[in-house]
Amino acid sequence: MAYLGDVQAGDRTTFGRTIQSVERALILLELVASEPEGLTLAEMADRSGLNTSTCHHLVSTLANRGYVTRLDRRRGYMLGSKVRELHELSERELDVATLIRDDLEALGKRLGLAAQYAVLSQCSLVTQLSFPDPTGRVEEPDEVDKMTALHATATGKSILAWIPDTELVRVISANGLTRYTPRTITTLSGLIEELRLVRRKKYAVDDEEFRKGVFCVGSTLREVGGAVVGAISVTLPAEDVTEKTRKHLINSMIKAANDFSIKLRSARR
Repeated sequence: MAYLGDVQAGDRTTFGRTIQSVERALILLELVASEPEGLTLAEMADRSGLNTSTCHHLVSTLANRGYVTRLDRRRGYMLGSKVRELHELSERELDVATLIRDDLEALGKRLGLAAQYAVLSQCSLVTQLSFPDPTGRVEEPDEVDKMTALHATATGKSILAWIPDTELVRVISANGLTRYTPRTITTLSGLIEELRLVRRKKYAVDDEEFRKGVFCVGSTLREVGGAVVGAISVTLPAEDVTEKTRKHLINSMIKAANDFSIKLRSARR
């Protein structure tokens, strides 16, 4: 019981409220990771302080998702392939973020705007790099809300425009098409038409679709073979956007995305 109680207490102090079922599942995952030869259900229950039934349900969920795999009744469970896949994906994403960090920061400073780099992880939009607005006029968005707002963000639409239709349906099914402002696209047909334009124009715009008063321009980054690895964007107050400003930012983002992509491809050769 001490192991479970200690983790819960620490998390509340550092991060605020936690979701108990998620916390317990992660504790079991950590226990399994600590025993490369395998850990039985009874051993997990004993070490975590949870009852066997709760452990069984949580471990079954982790097994169904590929995070743990069952060996046999005697040895129990060990880490599954999904953990390795996420680790490899994380290494690749962090590698890209490391390569473009200085360039993206310089781009934001040159334009005098907030700049971001985001990737699609499973069905979520995850911001890997974020440089704040130097003027302080645009507040950083809630990253939890942004994770499911691919249809309403410049980085999200930049990525969605290039994924297969089956993957697009899976992402939209998982996240929905939440209305954040009166300008948010909330129909699949409307989003498909918007993504068609993104592919043709090579950039995406969030014109007060995620947050009122905020305008963003984004474009995709590609590695060797043309695969999309993520998207960059810049953010500014919507009231500052004129036709001249809009054109300048679009040209700047398309050029930056091309330059960054060339750098990525060179680094991977």
